Amino acid sequence: MGKGDKKSKRGKIINGTYGARRKRKLKRKPTIEEKINVGKKK
Repeated sequence: MGKGDKKSKRGKIINGTYGARRKRKLKRKPTIEEKINVGKKK
């Protein structure tokens, strides 16, 4: 297991791919309350 191993996390990082060992970070959508509160300032 190393940089050339396509199934390991290190190999995925070197290869620039994702999979079961290296998940993508999810982009969370802002909630309706957060959208409403963006315009309001105290």
